[in-house]
Amino acid sequence: MPLHAAIRSTRTRRLRAGGAVALGSFALACTVGLGTAHAADAAPATTVTKAQSTARTAYTVQSGDHLIAIARTLNVPGGWQAIASANNLSSPYTIYPGQVLKLPAGTTAKTASSSASSSSASKAATASKASTASTSSSSSSSSSASTSASSSGVKTYADNLDGWIKESLDVMAKHNIPGSYNGIYRNVIRESSGNPKAINLWDSNAAKGIPSKGLLQVIQPTFNAYHVSGTSWDIYDPIANITAACNYAYHRYGSIDNVNGPY
Repeated sequence: MPLHAAIRSTRTRRLRAGGAVALGSFALACTVGLGTAHAADAAPATTVTKAQSTARTAYTVQSGDHLIAIARTLNVPGGWQAIASANNLSSPYTIYPGQVLKLPAGTTAKTASSSASSSSASKAATASKASTASTSSSSSSSSSASTSASSSGVKTYADNLDGWIKESLDVMAKHNIPGSYNGIYRNVIRESSGNPKAINLWDSNAAKGIPSKGLLQVIQPTFNAYHVSGTSWDIYDPIANITAACNYAYHRYGSIDNVNGPY
């Protein structure tokens, strides 16, 4: 074989061998790279959510709060009466925004905690963004609805003791029936503990077949006589019960604010 052919052959073999090594390395890199990508995609996103109970020893009163709602929200053992006792509160059980109430032992507030694997962090972030966008959209819709209701003159009230009292006060104002939030609240707490379905089946009225009913424990004849027009004829209806009782108290005592015991 000519010398130059042998040299060329040797070079060719080297180049071919080098090319094979290069191609083999490239294929291996691609295989490793693809294998890694699939492994990352296949990693399961594990999220664990646990319900926990956090002990509470104190609570700061917010605007619109009342003892019943606080007791229910914080799962207070013994209910609102236990909060009143722990803070030496007595009738009319008045509390004020910013006031710090001591809570009975055993009070807990349920919270949720969650832990996620690092592989699901990006998905959680994406979900969070989607949730934020959804919340923003919802808030915008709620704001529009609220603006619409406001412009149409429609006032809304919460379906709880705070809302019932506020709505009753507005109805009373239209009929010139005196009374204050605190006057109604303390009498409701004393008479029914805030239960609109409360009924007394053991006193003298019950013995006569006309038990006291509702938030302010009104008997049917009194409810019928002092019913306020525009409210329900159902004695258990919170607004109808409060306004009828306050109308009765107005005619007999001057105002529900002057009532500090059985009436």
